[in-house]
Amino acid sequence: MGNIDTTEPVRIRLVKAALDCFLADDYHRVTTRLIAKRSGVNASMIRYYFGNKEGLYEEMIRETLNPLLAVLDGPMLSSVAGFTDFLRLYYDAMTTRPEFPKLILKVLALNHGPGRRFIQQMLERGRTRGARKVSDLKVQGQIASAIDPDILRLAFVSLAMTPVLLKDIFEEQTGRPMDAAFLEELAAFNGHLFSAGLTPCVSK
Repeated sequence: MGNIDTTEPVRIRLVKAALDCFLADDYHRVTTRLIAKRSGVNASMIRYYFGNKEGLYEEMIRETLNPLLAVLDGPMLSSVAGFTDFLRLYYDAMTTRPEFPKLILKVLALNHGPGRRFIQQMLERGRTRGARKVSDLKVQGQIASAIDPDILRLAFVSLAMTPVLLKDIFEEQTGRPMDAAFLEELAAFNGHLFSAGLTPCVSK
């Protein structure tokens, strides 16, 4: 309760509190009363803004993923160099909430908690937008024409998600923190690695 910013709109406070609660515990153990208490508002506000707990849960996921999906409609990926910036954005977004990728995997792979269809719909939207970006880059000659968009997407997701999912293990094994400087270097390296693999071969 001490960290509540009462100047923030109620809706934003509820989404932030939901993120804290759902990442910390299983869905069925999180109550609307707990979320309301964490956000410093009456539980009736959850019904008013989101309908019910599941509606709030879906909005929490939407607001966390939307900044990443929005990139697929913007200029960041207008060249292969933009993959470094996208990785940087992902690392930055997810290291502040390292449990979020684990939550998504838990829902999709183990079907724990609601929202599986909702998350799949969001990811499919991202897949469609991503395929459009890949097509544009192929037309511009920045990506080899034989590149399969789904393989490219899976490779990118692997480079993006794995460091966040394995953060604790990596830090324990190496004794070094995956801090902002480390992730900046990792984004640059993985971005270069990724871009190099997409560049069309030039015949001599």
